[in-house]
Amino acid sequence: MQNKEPLFRMTKRSQISFGMIVLIHLIALVLALIVCAVVIVLITHVNPLGVYSAIYEGAVGNSRRFWVTVRETVVLLLIAVGLTPAFRMRFWNVGAEGQILMGGMISAALMIYCGGKLPNFLLILAMLLGSILAGMIWGLIPAYFKAKYNTNETLFTLMMNYVAMQLVNYAICFWENPKGSNTVGIINKKTNFGWFPSIAGNPYILNVLIVLAVTLLMSWYLRRSKQGFEIAVVGSSQNTARYAGINVKRVILRTMAISGAICGLAGSIIVGGSSHTLSTSTANGRGFTAIIVAWMSGFNPLFMLIISGLLIFMQQGAIQIATQFKLNESFSDIITGIILFFLIGCEFFIRYKVEIRKKGEEA
Repeated sequence: MQNKEPLFRMTKRSQISFGMIVLIHLIALVLALIVCAVVIVLITHVNPLGVYSAIYEGAVGNSRRFWVTVRETVVLLLIAVGLTPAFRMRFWNVGAEGQILMGGMISAALMIYCGGKLPNFLLILAMLLGSILAGMIWGLIPAYFKAKYNTNETLFTLMMNYVAMQLVNYAICFWENPKGSNTVGIINKKTNFGWFPSIAGNPYILNVLIVLAVTLLMSWYLRRSKQGFEIAVVGSSQNTARYAGINVKRVILRTMAISGAICGLAGSIIVGGSSHTLSTSTANGRGFTAIIVAWMSGFNPLFMLIISGLLIFMQQGAIQIATQFKLNESFSDIITGIILFFLIGCEFFIRYKVEIRKKGEEA
């Protein structure tokens, strides 16, 4: 007795076009919005179109909200780009939060101690370079122990986050403004020393330009350079890399230095180009959110931009939802979670395709 093939079967795709990837993501997004609409009606009895309209208004309803959304999107994009080389190498860097904090702390220190003593453009340049160096050092520490003693990089980088938080807490004790407030306050509020300058009347254009430059450079680095090729080989198999004559330890150190440097740069952009203050919540969970962005995008910078924009769009819309419908801001997290569930699930259909058994086909 012969066994018949099942009606549906999954087969691994040998290749998939960019257009098909976009189509699959669009279908997943539409299905997610339909499910979100059902959840909204069942839980809140509110018109889902009204909720979606409120999210839109809260995120991009006017010029100020639009640019805040852009500002937050490019910061999240930059961190995701920073994590990409480490993840491609299969080095699980979950320490972006600490690297951001260290970069932000150095920028805040330069603003406090050098503000007014250096021309503003030199001060900003020093902040950018200092934050890059601080993030690089914070990334090199776990990389050294991984390369030398094969320590667990996930646990090591995670613990480095808490060390960075305590260092920031220690710094705040010296920089309290006003004294006893346990906060730094807005740094150089009257003079704007160390604040990123406005371009064409917009204070966030420089943030956007820096992030786009880093994103394009990283895309070229990973796809076109010899070092990018070495990262891919080490990530695929360290034994193969050694057989090919690649110095694995050097690649680990170099790659984590780059990853930490970019995340440190994000700290400078947050402090100098956005918040103009420092606290233990300066990173605000972006380091962990960027992990989702990097993985869901398949390390493609274009998809990173789209996914970063979607997540920030939902987060910014949460405030308007809470105000307009008197709902908890966490309700937007439910909507975001549903959308993420569908977007993550669609990755399966990017890697595999469903085939229907042809009539009369048997095992």
